[in-house]
Amino acid sequence: MSQSINLYNQLAKHKLFNKTINFDLKRITLALKLLGSPEKKLNNVISILGESGKYTTLFSLKSFIEANNQTVSAYISPSLQDIRERFYMRNRYLAHEEIKDAIKQIEKLKIPLTIFEVLTLIYILNASKLNVDYHLTECGALWEKDSVNVFDFPLAQVVTNINLQHKNFLKKKTLDGIIHQDVGFLSNFTKIYIGKQTPYVLKKIKKHLKKNKSKVIYPSEWSLVKKNKTYYYQDQNLKIRINTKNLHSKGLLENLGHAIKIALDLKISKKIIEKTIPKLIFVGRFQYLKKGKIKNKLHKNEKVMIDGAHATADAKNLANYLKTIKLPKYGIWAMTKNKEPDLFIKEFRNIFHKLVTMPIENENSSVSANELNKIAIKNKINSEVSNNFIDALKKISNKEKKLIVCFGSLYNCGNILNKN
Repeated sequence: MSQSINLYNQLAKHKLFNKTINFDLKRITLALKLLGSPEKKLNNVISILGESGKYTTLFSLKSFIEANNQTVSAYISPSLQDIRERFYMRNRYLAHEEIKDAIKQIEKLKIPLTIFEVLTLIYILNASKLNVDYHLTECGALWEKDSVNVFDFPLAQVVTNINLQHKNFLKKKTLDGIIHQDVGFLSNFTKIYIGKQTPYVLKKIKKHLKKNKSKVIYPSEWSLVKKNKTYYYQDQNLKIRINTKNLHSKGLLENLGHAIKIALDLKISKKIIEKTIPKLIFVGRFQYLKKGKIKNKLHKNEKVMIDGAHATADAKNLANYLKTIKLPKYGIWAMTKNKEPDLFIKEFRNIFHKLVTMPIENENSSVSANELNKIAIKNKINSEVSNNFIDALKKISNKEKKLIVCFGSLYNCGNILNKN
């Protein structure tokens, strides 16, 4: 863990590398050229972009591919517990030393880069050495000038749910602007998979893709069907039972359905998909902590769940799930800046018996607990302030039966997982 923190600190304090997000492909394109164009060595690239659901879609697809005895590399963002999680290479994660070696190679270029561009280069340099069946890459934010948008002939481009999450990166902070950035610059002559969207977003996507020469697979080609308490994936050809105890929201199930459609098109059998579904667990997404140091500190009647929901669309998804839980619910809320805490927390009115706000440890962009507390009280939510996660637990934990929900930030989920 300390090696991971040291590597992040090395990147953050580096004179050449900038923590500020700056969308421009010129820097990384030049770096790749000087490195000998390693991106051209990656075959069967599947790029995954959008505002919500990228990781769960990627992880599901990766799991289906590996269950089919095929190999894969994957680049994800962000990492929760360790920088190594960003770089999956066939059957392992990159070692810290391999990451350091790649940073040294990139430093020699003497090109000013953003940290996300450096991380992308680390992935491409190492993935280019592999002979695998598929390379899965997760976009950071938006698509037109995201550093992952450097592959000339991707096998597929997967668009997950588009919402207002990344509007702070645009001059005109509109949903139309985000849709344009995400789908207006997708490749021609590939396959484009569109995930479940609101009717308005879907209508705009279709307009943007009208002249695109790719094969577009829209979400109308498959559906989630609920029979009794069980969900099924269904398309024109088959029906797959979604047998899982780990996926607790409709949003997660829709991401899984999207991945099932792609996996079927990759000729992965229904039998393999059905066998893999029960094994899927998404770290930091509707994740119950069933064992560990934190669970051991709580009373037997207390359950604890963590979720990295930080956008309004994610908040709605989490709130809808919590409404189905009959236990008393208590929240621990942390959030980074550049989000919309007021709109976010409104979704949780009348859900929590009590909310405790906290800062995110080791995160300069954290909103203060006091500020979050004021926003919660303004929205008529019973709330109080804590100094840290352990302090927040102390303010909630007792013998009463309850569900404790830690939410608002993936970074905070990572901290909690490390404490556990």
